[in-house]
Amino acid sequence: MADADSPWLVMGLGNPGAEYAGNRHNVGFMVADLLAERMGGRFKAHKARAQVVEGRLGAPGLSSRRVVVAKPLSFMNLSGGPTTALRDFFKVPVAHVVAVHDELDIDFGALRLKLGGGDNGHNGLKSITKSLGADYHRVRFGIGRPPGRMPVADFVLKDFSSVERRELDYFVDRAADAVETLIVDGLERAQGTYNS
Repeated sequence: MADADSPWLVMGLGNPGAEYAGNRHNVGFMVADLLAERMGGRFKAHKARAQVVEGRLGAPGLSSRRVVVAKPLSFMNLSGGPTTALRDFFKVPVAHVVAVHDELDIDFGALRLKLGGGDNGHNGLKSITKSLGADYHRVRFGIGRPPGRMPVADFVLKDFSSVERRELDYFVDRAADAVETLIVDGLERAQGTYNS
């Protein structure tokens, strides 16, 4: 069981490199960037093959929580290695690990927060579950299904459309709020507010 003083680890999932930066698959990185900004920190390289920022989220005082926000530098399908290494390094209970990731089965911009469950074919989650078990939190950011017969792999590795980009900042901001609410106020409160 995790105690209230244990740190949290937020893994924004994505692929490293400028060519992937705007991809749908990299929405976890976008949320991680915004959380780092809110914490007033800058990403630094960590030996666990990740970029990390340490700081606090929540109102200053009793309700603020120690948080490590990370972006794995492995590719998406190898996210489990850096996640486990960071969990061990920062002594984070599995129940305080949060994976922020793109989700095909939810409409663009909608959010679903949950604890545990399957990977739904998501290679990043598959890798983390293989390393950690399934009992970590997920913040699922909807990207919708590919149009027509476009293969899923092509769809997730394409940038958001120009129409989607108009609303993307708003939805990324909302996802960052959801992560913060989850960490400070708990899963139930976060689900009640953000599960659309």
